[in-house]
Order: sequence, then structure tokens, then C-alpha cells
Amino acid sequence: MTGPSEPRGERFSDEGRRGPSTGRPSGGARGGSGRADDGGRGERSGDRGRSFGAERGDRYPRGARPGQGGDRPRGGQFGADRRGAGRRPVRPAVDLPRQVAYQAIAAVHRDDAYANLVLPAMLREEGLVGRDAAFATELTYGTLRQTGTLDAIITDAAGRDVQRIDPPVRDALRLGAYQLLHTRVPAHAAVSSTVDLVRSVGPGATGFANAVLREITTRDLDGWVAKLAPATETDPVGHLALAYSHPQWIVRAFAEALGGDLGETERLLIEDNERPPVHLCARPGLADPVELADEVGGAPGAFSPYAVYLSGGAPGDLRAVIEGRAHVQDEGSQLVANALAVAPLDGPDARWLDLCAGPGGKAGLLGALAAQRGARLTAVEVAEHRARLVEQATRGLPVAVLATDGRTVGGDPELPEGHFDRVLVDAPCTGLGSLRRRPESRWRRQPSDLPPLTRLQRELLTAALRAVRPGGLVAYVTCSPHTVETHVTVTEAARRCGLPVDFVDARPLMPAGMPGLGGGPTVQLWPHRHGTDAMFLAVLRRG
Repeated sequence: MTGPSEPRGERFSDEGRRGPSTGRPSGGARGGSGRADDGGRGERSGDRGRSFGAERGDRYPRGARPGQGGDRPRGGQFGADRRGAGRRPVRPAVDLPRQVAYQAIAAVHRDDAYANLVLPAMLREEGLVGRDAAFATELTYGTLRQTGTLDAIITDAAGRDVQRIDPPVRDALRLGAYQLLHTRVPAHAAVSSTVDLVRSVGPGATGFANAVLREITTRDLDGWVAKLAPATETDPVGHLALAYSHPQWIVRAFAEALGGDLGETERLLIEDNERPPVHLCARPGLADPVELADEVGGAPGAFSPYAVYLSGGAPGDLRAVIEGRAHVQDEGSQLVANALAVAPLDGPDARWLDLCAGPGGKAGLLGALAAQRGARLTAVEVAEHRARLVEQATRGLPVAVLATDGRTVGGDPELPEGHFDRVLVDAPCTGLGSLRRRPESRWRRQPSDLPPLTRLQRELLTAALRAVRPGGLVAYVTCSPHTVETHVTVTEAARRCGLPVDFVDARPLMPAGMPGLGGGPTVQLWPHRHGTDAMFLAVLRRG
């Protein structure tokens, strides 16, 4: 996705848009008594005879937006009345960045949308740019990342399970709680703007919302974690899960992949909640990374020879991206694709295969490398719309795109067995390695997703081992550190495939001096160690 990226290195204050922060806000700095004006703690559960929200299972009002009903100004989705030049404009109840953030969050929960897709479209529709766009992005991504912890806090402050609150009101409370606990927005501004928002999406719940938010202001984030999280001594995973807003099963998976080191697991969880930088890939032969960094106002990457770091903005608008000289790609993805290309290989080296190519980032890099070396890449993608994305991403490169299932090796004349010299299997996975970029994913994925995914991963890797020639190389890649998707899948596929297979030490295929690569022969990259997504790489040679 090449829409606006998240702002980095900044917290918003004074209505959310005026200045940096140097740390977590304290409870005392917010001011206020911590009691709701209409009853304080005794009123916080909303038992005042007015509706505070439906039971779980009730749906969002279809198409509901802030400002609908009696509070919605005319003349635009969120704007003021524009019907006459001499008429005094109607001030929206809630400012536009907060309204857009609310709509994006509601779309994620109501429609199973993806924030990195819906938010850029909303920003364009409403004409939000600069700091307003950055504020809306911060609120959207931050609230989605912190949903688990925010829900626990709202449950306690409301005196009832958050899932029993009407969905539109629930999302508004999450947005308000995030401002109170994770930004320097003044408490009065966060409370009043959220109550105004609730007035437009759930008018009967304004008193309830006011009481809940006032209760939340009685503690800072550390105070709420101290109250609600299990003790580290008795339940360290439960403590980390609530303190850093990850499901417990993901915390366990991370801890296992890190050898049981809970201290390092904590550092990973912290990094997962940070706003990730935008990485560009300067396509070999088409762009020089140092010159590209100067052109876009970025900096050359730390590890990938093709990486350029951006601090933010809309990378899809960059001329280099539009012209196909560069594309948006995490540095870790660049490293694992490049590892396949630089691995020593005896014999012919002209036929390369990307067996799971959509949406085309790794195919774009491999295609550019292939062009420099007189090779050709076959890019396979089972979904037709993603195959079209691969075609767009590799236009002008020596790449042939096939819209077919990669498991048909040997049954498709264009995918013969024993034909290819280098094969990449960027297998479908849980995506646990890119949670910082896809904030809603941690709450959507379930342990039950693993069995069908790992079966597919084994089948694809087996197909790749059939497709590669004797002596050829296969790189198995996932954007997940879960050991079932990494070590277990690779060893089981190699054992069951019926072909002689040897592991190649992948560590020398990484840049010289790169730290934290482990004991081999596989490589696991980490956000907290390398600043990349948590990419896994195993390289196998067919005997």
C-alpha cells in the first residue's frame, strides 16, 4: 500500500496537533477530578435510565457517520453548510481528523476492512493533508493497535464488558481512551470531542460516555496496567499481553521463537506498537539508493543495499515510485529476496521462479536483478486481481506472470518439474511479523488459522522443491516468526517431499556484520533487532 504513512517521532498535543512529546502522559498532567460532572463513579456504568448501548451482536447502523441525524451539518460528509456565501458556517461537532479516524476504525470493525486501505481513501475524500492527516493516521493506527488494552480499561471504567456496549459507541470510546492514555491531547479536549462524537453516533449514550471517559482520566496508562494486568511473577504472558496490547497466544508464540526470553519478548512487543518507517526499494539498474535518498529526502538503509528510509508522507506520490524506479517494500523483504539472488549456485542460472508472487514487491526486486544478469523470472499468483498487481509491479522487467496455483508444478506445462534454477516461496502466513504495519491483524488472527495455513505452506514448499532443478536453490520465506510456520513447516516439507534436500546456511547471504542472526542455518529477522518486519528465511538446495 502506498498511501500516507504514519507520523514518526511525535505525539500530538493541544487539541492533538501542536507539538512534540517526550514521553508518556501522566495522569496528573491531564487535570480534572476524574469524576463525571453528572455523578462521578456512581454514574460510570450509565445506569440512569437512558440507553447506553445494545448487547453484543447488535450491528452498526449501516452507513452511520458522525454528524448524522440532528447533529449533521449539511453540505458535505463532515463539513459545514456551504449553501451560501453570506451564511455563517455551521461548525461541525467534531473536528475532521477525529471524524475520519472514527470512520476508519468503525470500517475495520464493522466491515472487516483494512486500515491501510480505507484510511488513505478517506483522507483523500476529505482533503486532509499535512498535520491533520498525520493526526487522523496516528489516532486510527494507534487505537487499532491498542484495542486489547483499551478494551480492558473501558470494561473496568464502565463496570461492564466492553462487548456489551453498542459498537459505534464502543469505537468512539476506544478513540477517546487512546487520546487520553497515549497522546498529549488535553483531557478536556479528548473527553469533550469524544462525547460530541458519541452524540452523533449514539445520542442516548452521551452521559454514559462522559462518565466512562472521566473515570479513565483517574489513572495514566501505567496506573491502569498496574491495576488490571496479572502479576508478572504469576502470569508473565498475561501481564505482557495486557501491558502491550497483544493477544496472549501471540505473546507465547513470540516468546517461543525468541527461546523463551521474556525480556526480549517485551522489547519486541514494544517495537510492534511503534509507528514503522516507510522503506523504499531502489530497483537495481534503475535507481541508485544514495541518489534516490537525496531525491526523496530520505536516508540509505542500514542493511539492504537497495533500501531507502522515509520519515513519512505518501510514498505512492513520489516520482521514483510512479516511474517504476523504486517501490515500497520493507527492508526485511528486500533482504530475503536478495538472499536468494546472491546465494552461490553451480550450473545454469537463467530461469527463476516466484511461486507466490502477489502483490509483486519481491517479484519487482527479483525481476530487476534478473534483468542485470540475463535471467528471466516466472511469477505465479493464484488470485487474478493480485496477478494483475504483479504485472503492474514488474512492467518493463523480464517477468512472465502466470495466474495459476503454484501447487500445479508438474501438471502445468509452464511449470515443469526440475526446470528452474532459483525458486522463491513467499508463503501465505499469519502475518505475525508485520503487526506494526497492519494494526488490526493481531485481533483478527486466531490459533485456528494455523493448521490450514501450515498445510498450504508445506504443499507450496514441496511444489517448489519439485520445480527446482537438481543443484538449484529454494528460498522459503514467511512474514511470521511462529515456529509452526517456520522451522516446523520447513523440516516437515523437506522430510516428506521424497527428494534429497540440504539446508544452506542463510546467514552469509545477509549483509556482512548484520547482528542478531542466530545460530543458523535459517535466519529470523526482528523489528526490535533489525528494524525490519519479522521475516523468516530458509534456503534449501535440491540434491
